[in-house]
Amino acid sequence: MVDETGAVFQRSWLADAVAGARRAAVAVVPPVLTIVLLVVAWEAAVRLFHVPIYLMPAPSAVAERIAEKSEAFAMDTWTTTYESLLAFLFSILLGVPLGIAIVAWRAVDRTAYPVLVASQAIPKVAIAPLLTIWLGYGLTPKIVVGLTVAFFPVVISTVVGLRSVPVESIHLGRSMGLGSIGMFFRIALPYALPSIMGGLKVAIALAVVGAIVGEFTGSDRGLGHARQASAGLIDTPSTFAALTLLVLVGVVLFGVVAWLERIVTPWHSADRLAEVYA
Repeated sequence: MVDETGAVFQRSWLADAVAGARRAAVAVVPPVLTIVLLVVAWEAAVRLFHVPIYLMPAPSAVAERIAEKSEAFAMDTWTTTYESLLAFLFSILLGVPLGIAIVAWRAVDRTAYPVLVASQAIPKVAIAPLLTIWLGYGLTPKIVVGLTVAFFPVVISTVVGLRSVPVESIHLGRSMGLGSIGMFFRIALPYALPSIMGGLKVAIALAVVGAIVGEFTGSDRGLGHARQASAGLIDTPSTFAALTLLVLVGVVLFGVVAWLERIVTPWHSADRLAEVYA
């Protein structure tokens, strides 16, 4: 009997592993195949039409340039990643509490919310030079620019998520004698988490953009600086190398947040629907 139970458990585990591998392959193979086809088409077009390297380098030339300057690009990539992560972290630490305050207190909603929305009309490229003048050429202005870009979707997603809690659930919590703290952690937060995590996925991408904008205006390191310096020298392969690494940073960080979303919100309906229609 024990052997039969163990065999059943082993078959069940194996079936789950195979199903998980199949879902992973379905999720990964199509985008990877698309990227490979685009790179091959790019390489073929450059070679077929003899495009000058200063106009459009082939992917092979970009890869060679990354290998030639691997140490410099590695440091620039780490700098931009570090700035983006700090901006993202501060956007969470400031954006989520502000979103909660907007929902909880009408005075904050009436005062801070309109100012927050109006502030997004200011182009961040316009204020980045001012931040460099005020805060210097160090790490701080890059983080602040990234924060100003990534902050808004975190606040909005928190507000939308908390305001989407069904009235019936609120009445149920009150009938069970839950206080304000209990209502928040047992009812409001679970409903709001999918929306908040969606905002965080947007925020991590915008944090990278903000860090690059900050590096454009004044920096001696980072992928934004590498891109600016190579463009000034008409070193197009290095420019494309910096852009390629920047894309990889954005995709990896987005993937990490998406992975955390699946862990934090396993009940999310979007994941269930994806499995149904897979």
